[in-house]
Amino acid sequence: MATKFEEAVRLYNMKRWDSALQTFHEVDASAFSPAEKMDLAYYLGLCYTKLERYNDAILYFEQVVTGDSGPLRVCQCRLTLAYIYMITNRPRMAEFELDRLIKNGFKSVQIYTMMAYAACMQKQFDRAVKMYEDALDIDPANSTAMNGLGFLLVENGTDIRRGLDLCKKAVEKHPQSAAYLDSLGWAYYKTGQLVEARQWLRRALDLAPRQKDISSHMKVIVANAS
Repeated sequence: MATKFEEAVRLYNMKRWDSALQTFHEVDASAFSPAEKMDLAYYLGLCYTKLERYNDAILYFEQVVTGDSGPLRVCQCRLTLAYIYMITNRPRMAEFELDRLIKNGFKSVQIYTMMAYAACMQKQFDRAVKMYEDALDIDPANSTAMNGLGFLLVENGTDIRRGLDLCKKAVEKHPQSAAYLDSLGWAYYKTGQLVEARQWLRRALDLAPRQKDISSHMKVIVANAS
């Protein structure tokens, strides 16, 4: 017969977040080892994250990163904390978590691209460029890093031609990404190629008609073409 904890994990894997959360809270952890208590805290954090109850999730993930947990579990929790801090507009806190990972020897494309995004949120564009470059040093074909770096090089006028090339490569890998199509359209606009810019931005809008940044870019291009 499955234990209460195992039943809660099963519910979580079935994506029944509310039921899983309730069942995890019903677990009697009085006889749990420290490692088992960390597992319980980890899953509670995941459930709260899925339910978008982010402040509750943070409390449990903090227990894991400050408790007796293995390095991989700590890495998972710090990444999730960084994600939560970014979507709740706390980029400096996200950067803190990611920086701790790098200092502890965890260096990956995901970490560097998240660091770049956090830097962009704080308008630290030179730092963001460096983070995207570090990501591409690890994986030169990573589309997230290519698109992010390409857009920054174009937007800041640092290296528009290289930026355009990077945006093209990102779209070649993911032709149905509205964000990548938007970046490519904006890159063409920055090089003065308005017909191409409008073409790619129209494709982006067709995929994401309510995305404000894409609509804003299209309005700029239409105004300059008239």
